[in-house]
Amino acid sequence: MASEWDTHTSLTAAGDGLFGAHLDPGWVVGGGVNGGYLLGVLGRAVAETLPAKPHPLAVSAYYLSASRPGPAQVSTRVLRDGGSVATVAAELGQEGATRITALATYGDLRAMPTDVATTAEEPTLPPVEECVAASLAPEDVRRAAPLLERFDLRFDPACVGWAVGAPSGNGHIQAWFRMADGHDVDPVGLLMVCDALPPVTFDLGRPGWAPTLELTVHVRAVPAPGWLKVSHRTRNVAGGMFEEDCEVWDSAGRLVAQSRQLALQPRS
Repeated sequence: MASEWDTHTSLTAAGDGLFGAHLDPGWVVGGGVNGGYLLGVLGRAVAETLPAKPHPLAVSAYYLSASRPGPAQVSTRVLRDGGSVATVAAELGQEGATRITALATYGDLRAMPTDVATTAEEPTLPPVEECVAASLAPEDVRRAAPLLERFDLRFDPACVGWAVGAPSGNGHIQAWFRMADGHDVDPVGLLMVCDALPPVTFDLGRPGWAPTLELTVHVRAVPAPGWLKVSHRTRNVAGGMFEEDCEVWDSAGRLVAQSRQLALQPRS
């Protein structure tokens, strides 16, 4: 049985490097469709363009205009297809307007060396059952963000004071993550996971929709089955913008994805 993610990112081939898509309304948050979901749709098109190199390694996307649920088009253009990696330009558009433009480097993560040397430290979270479920959000919040129904999110209690009007001010949100239907996340799905949590500015007492300007994701490994740990941080809010750094760790304790995005500061 197909996962909800596979269904909502499914594409119809429409010619050489051209695909039709339907942006599902279940991914709406705030004023538009979630940027991570959109990047996943675009990423799926790149994977279908390069069947021998199905995994994103590095994707850098610029968000030019807000997307809406409904029909969309994705175009891909292979710039270089080498021995182990390929680079592709891709765009997602609606109603004659480009919504996202991106450059993506793809390969086969299963063929990459398995050695790891890192100083990165896996986030420490309380057990899943001791964390705060996103399903406890007020009905008006869930109605404005049907995106929350796509996941099972369990927030670290130390990072969720913003939900009761007491943000920590540390600029840090972390949570356990899995898909609501129980299917495991694939490498293309990691593009979405890096943008799945609420904006980290919530923890600074600045709630609200934070439109993404640019998002770069590095995928490092095929995630092991089970819960993921997702950690978001920011260190600088300036000029009406903030950066959000994300790490995604799998159930085997591996850092499987990293990202940085630049977003507009929420307005009160």
